[in-house]
Amino acid sequence: MAGILSMILAGGAGTRLFPLTETRTKPAVPFAGQYRLVDFVLNNFVNSDLLKIYVLTQFKSQSLNIHLRQAWHFSGLTDHFIDPIPAQMRMGKRWYEGTADAIYQNLRLIEIHDPDLVVIFGSDHIYKMNVRQMTDFHKNKQADLTVAAIRVPIEEAHQFGVMEIDEEGRLIGFEEKPAKPKSLPGNPDVALISMGNYTFDPDVLYRVLKEDAQDPNSSHDFGKNIIPNLMAEGNVYVYDFANNHIPGERGDPFYWRDVGTIDSYWQASMDLLDSDSALDLYNPKWPMRTYHPTVPAAQIYSCSKGEANQITDSSIASGCIVEGATVKKSVLGFEVIVQPNVAITESVIMGSNVIGEGCTIHRAILDKNVEVAPGTTIGVDHDLDEKRGFTISAGGIVTVPKGTKVGFDD
Repeated sequence: MAGILSMILAGGAGTRLFPLTETRTKPAVPFAGQYRLVDFVLNNFVNSDLLKIYVLTQFKSQSLNIHLRQAWHFSGLTDHFIDPIPAQMRMGKRWYEGTADAIYQNLRLIEIHDPDLVVIFGSDHIYKMNVRQMTDFHKNKQADLTVAAIRVPIEEAHQFGVMEIDEEGRLIGFEEKPAKPKSLPGNPDVALISMGNYTFDPDVLYRVLKEDAQDPNSSHDFGKNIIPNLMAEGNVYVYDFANNHIPGERGDPFYWRDVGTIDSYWQASMDLLDSDSALDLYNPKWPMRTYHPTVPAAQIYSCSKGEANQITDSSIASGCIVEGATVKKSVLGFEVIVQPNVAITESVIMGSNVIGEGCTIHRAILDKNVEVAPGTTIGVDHDLDEKRGFTISAGGIVTVPKGTKVGFDD
């Protein structure tokens, strides 16, 4: 037996996050100035001392592969590893046809390790979790499958798998994305939903995936097929995320965000910028690892033209140069150059950007390598932004695709 083997599902196309996913898979989308979305689940595993990890990739994976190589490489001196596994069509000439099929096509990788447990997590949620506490719960219950769960407002629950449990924590009801979600007993405003994180008994996993693969009517999905089928056997339990504990946390220990849309991504970015942020990235007992390029510290210069910098409630990454500008409630990734008399508010500037003199950027997301001509506005006039071909979300967030030059032809 080889302890616990971890599998990360990182092949998502992330179509609802377009254009941020135009050139990269969703787990590789930058977040919080210096991270990628996949870093959160990887830090959860590594900080939980789970160090045998396969990352299953598929769509537009080059950016993700580069990041994994730069940030998450173990030496070859131990049996620990973080290995990206591309879709290899092991079971025929087809891509992954669902979350369960992705694991099924890689069963051989699991079998050769002969693990005690297999944990299967998604890669595009923002949260911190001690995974060992979930696996201990699974062992204590002698469960076939344990599903991690979190409470959400009832009006949001239709986006997820909604669960019902008995007094022992056993799963007795499950609906994937129901039109009318069931609330928790005695609490009509809250539902219990799946986080998309699973702990399996290996033998059970092998059996159910092989059975599912032979079902021509299956969607080959954990939420739609595997969980309901196993629930009927009566040995599926639910691990309540509210019971998870990470030492030293100052924020909300149960912070969890599904950044499936531009609006949810923007809101999660804004959450970081409160002085009492619900997401604590500064806990030394739970280090948040990622890749740091070899760039100097950020520099905030006074402007020779007399304008004073005003930087409040913002995150400024290494390599940035800000000169005589206003930056409020915004995230600046690596190597953003902000020239004099610029105003950036409630925005995310991902990195390697140049913001020309006198620009105004409001409630916008600028992907990497975007260059903005002097005097240009983004997020101020949505009609103009639409004419430029930019995506405007339901919440009014303007997104500028990677590598765009804005305002030079206006």
